Amino acid sequence: MQIYNDYKKHVDFLTVYVREAHPTDEWQMKSNVKDDVCYAQPKTLEQRVAIAKDFTSRYKFPLPFGIDDMSNAADSTYAAWPERLYIIDETGHIAYRGGMGPFHYKPAEVRDWLAAKYGAVKHDAATAQSLTPSPAATPPSMPSAPEPASAPSTK
Repeated sequence: MQIYNDYKKHVDFLTVYVREAHPTDEWQMKSNVKDDVCYAQPKTLEQRVAIAKDFTSRYKFPLPFGIDDMSNAADSTYAAWPERLYIIDETGHIAYRGGMGPFHYKPAEVRDWLAAKYGAVKHDAATAQSLTPSPAATPPSMPSAPEPASAPSTK
């Protein structure tokens, strides 16, 4: 969330919830049970919206939050599942395409890109310690890593 707080005056952020990565009716993970984020794969947009609402309210998620349609257009267009980061520039072109998560999901690369364009945001050592993301601050289904594709776009 800190990258959002650091750069929200410069860019627009959008998190898009795509299909469930670890649904109860497909590939459930023990960590989902432990963190009480157990959902079946949504079959309707209303079910997808309900999961997104549960997540954003439960974790007080501050970023703008979109929901992919049931044809999975965002997921198909951006290869977003299970998670991916993009930066869309002022002209609507992809300026940064992150690797497929969770193994190649690297928010630090987005921070580096934003810092190169808008300047680095410095934090003292005490603040830096508190900037480590907590599992509770990540979207549904994958408590250890964000699931949606997050796309800051330059203003």
